[in-house]
Order: sequence, then structure tokens, then C-alpha cells
Amino acid sequence: MATVSHLLATKKNGWHVLSISPNTSVLDATHLMNFEHVGALLVVQTSPSGDELVGIFTERDVLRRIVAAGRQPERTEVGNVMTREIVTCTINTQLDEIAELMRVERIRHLPVLDNNQDIAGLISIGDLNAYKSGYFELALQEAEKYIQGLA
Repeated sequence: MATVSHLLATKKNGWHVLSISPNTSVLDATHLMNFEHVGALLVVQTSPSGDELVGIFTERDVLRRIVAAGRQPERTEVGNVMTREIVTCTINTQLDEIAELMRVERIRHLPVLDNNQDIAGLISIGDLNAYKSGYFELALQEAEKYIQGLA
């Protein structure tokens, strides 16, 4: 059964994670999101003991907590509007579990932690769908070969 580590290995920048500080302005964060073509950034607080995941900043946060609230993005820090209740998974989590977790929690982005609880990646529902689509395409090709007697 495929795990999150399998999915991350197939992503273009699989293990590379974009993060920002809670002190980053919403305007700067959204510029980064647009430039990188991503829908979420991890919010990381750096301290002498290491980096700590303190939140996630998503397109949904921009719509609900900035646009709808009438806030000024250049004057609002991400730490004041990020999602603090972070749902995570590990690199060993099964992809079927991820799909169910995203459905139940109604989330589209999921931070991935390694065995030491350090940030290992970030996956989106789009990543999950692309991985599954590729898997199903391969399975279909194998079935066609079998039917045609080529396997």
C-alpha cells in the first residue's frame, strides 16, 4: 500500500517545503504563494531549539480572514490570521487514510512530519489526486496488456 513518502517522492519538489514566519505580512505571503503557484504555506517559528510548526496559511485564510473581514493585507501579520489547529500526517501514513482525513476534516493541505516530528513535506488534495490518477493509469495499462495476452 502506498504511503505519503511514495507520494512525496513523485512530486516535482516533493520534499521541499515553503515556509514563512508568523511575522510575515499577508501581502508578502500571498505574493510568495502566487509566485510559487501554491495554495498554502507552513508557518514556522524559529527558536534556538529549532523550527516549530505553529500554523498553516492557506487561500481559505486569505478569503475568510482578510478579504471578508476587510483587513489590510500589507498591515496584517500571518500569525494573526493563520490556521492554528494543524492537522498533520507522517511519512508512513497510508494514502487511503490521507484521503479520508482530508475529506472528514474538509482540508486541502496537509503538513507531513517525519519520524522525529520534524517537517518533511506538504501535500495537497491535488497531489493526492495526481498520484492516484497516475496509479490508475498504470493499472489500466497493465490490465489492457493482460487482456491482449501481452503480459
